[in-house]
Amino acid sequence: MTSPLAFITGASSGIGQALALRFHRAGYRLALVARRTAEVKSWADAQGISAGSYQIYSADVAVTDSIVAAGQACLVQQGVPDVVIANAGISMGMDTAVRSDLDVMARTFATNNIGMAATFQPFVDGMVQRGSGTLVGIGSVAGIRGLPGHGAYCASKAAVISYCESLRGEMRPHGVRVVTISPGYIDTPLTQKNRYGMPFLMQPADFADQAFRTIEAGVSYRVIPWQMGVVAKLLRALPNALFDKVLAGRPRKRREGE
Repeated sequence: MTSPLAFITGASSGIGQALALRFHRAGYRLALVARRTAEVKSWADAQGISAGSYQIYSADVAVTDSIVAAGQACLVQQGVPDVVIANAGISMGMDTAVRSDLDVMARTFATNNIGMAATFQPFVDGMVQRGSGTLVGIGSVAGIRGLPGHGAYCASKAAVISYCESLRGEMRPHGVRVVTISPGYIDTPLTQKNRYGMPFLMQPADFADQAFRTIEAGVSYRVIPWQMGVVAKLLRALPNALFDKVLAGRPRKRREGE
């Protein structure tokens, strides 16, 4: 119980799994949250992670009571985490002209935004009372400018960045840090269905290593990899007319069922 504890959502694949392994190798105990708990257990066993160094919590981040209950269970079984990473997220294309895609947008916000706040909620009081802790929001470069056909995801990640910035100001007087990490393209199941070029594509382990160092340093905001940070700043600086020309003809994000 003297080892630090990391609470990570979306731990059944991709970035979440890579972060879990990186924190484990750094000596952290793990609180791993996913809907597919059997997959997390199989993965942890395959990695040789001892049963006493982690707990798995079943939760659907899109359902507020579900993820809050997982956080409360963690408090009872493992204590107040040192690091909480709200990593779980979904990404689907949408077409505003299609009625069913409004439901896609609602699910995206329920997972990527309300789910993030609900992930943090059980731990805020304990961290404030202790005077330490780090809350980590996983944003995206896609939150910096809107991409055609990607309105739900881009809007949700822009909201993540703003929400974490607000939370950072609230937590600073209490010694609790808020770190926002915006990944570029990471080679995960979330991106492998993309039908457009993905510059500076990173492997999950490489991303996790850089993200771990960012979290440990308490950096308030970072784009990983740094090259995508440069690209994002350039895109942000483009006048709208030029930005629209740059993206003209870009394939849209796949919609649900495509």
